[in-house]
Amino acid sequence: MKTELSSTFGSDYHRILLDAMPSAVLVVEEDVRIVDFNIAAQKFVGKEHAVVLQRRAGDLLHCLHSSETPGGCGHSKACRECPIRNSVDAALKGQTPPRQTVKLELIAPGRKPAEALFMLTVAPLTFEERRLALVILEDIREITMLRQMLPICAHCKQVRDDANYWQSVESYLELNLDIDFTHSLCPHCAEQFFPEYLREFEKQD
Repeated sequence: MKTELSSTFGSDYHRILLDAMPSAVLVVEEDVRIVDFNIAAQKFVGKEHAVVLQRRAGDLLHCLHSSETPGGCGHSKACRECPIRNSVDAALKGQTPPRQTVKLELIAPGRKPAEALFMLTVAPLTFEERRLALVILEDIREITMLRQMLPICAHCKQVRDDANYWQSVESYLELNLDIDFTHSLCPHCAEQFFPEYLREFEKQD
């Protein structure tokens, strides 16, 4: 015999569980319209349920692109590439999108645009035959800042990774941040190591 959660824990169990989650959680439906949210999400969308519910997430998160058109969230050209919107669309079709790091450009009223970095998780959810999506936004700015504090050799400038392995700065950034490098010379090094090439280059100018 199946035991319902509501009979085991009480009817407020889902509310308590949602609010206990430390990350911002939005429950959304089609067009990323919010139908519920937890306490952690209040700092992004506000506290008043009457104001928040049925509004689109991009409008309440103050996404920069939502202010580009009168229609708001979902109507800018950039919205076609929105990772939150696309993940929600996939979830509403019954798929489970992969977790991903997303960078959002937010602009609160009266403030300058600012970048926010989140780990985005979106999962399909069915409640009373209503197809919904659970959107979890984990703020990872602090983690990213800590990772940016790299142990670097004062002499050879190699970087030590988490496995205590020393490697060049280029190798570390290529492996961890997917950055490709193209090499050049600053004027100081060009003058010090390749003065004849520098003079030839200056003649060509």
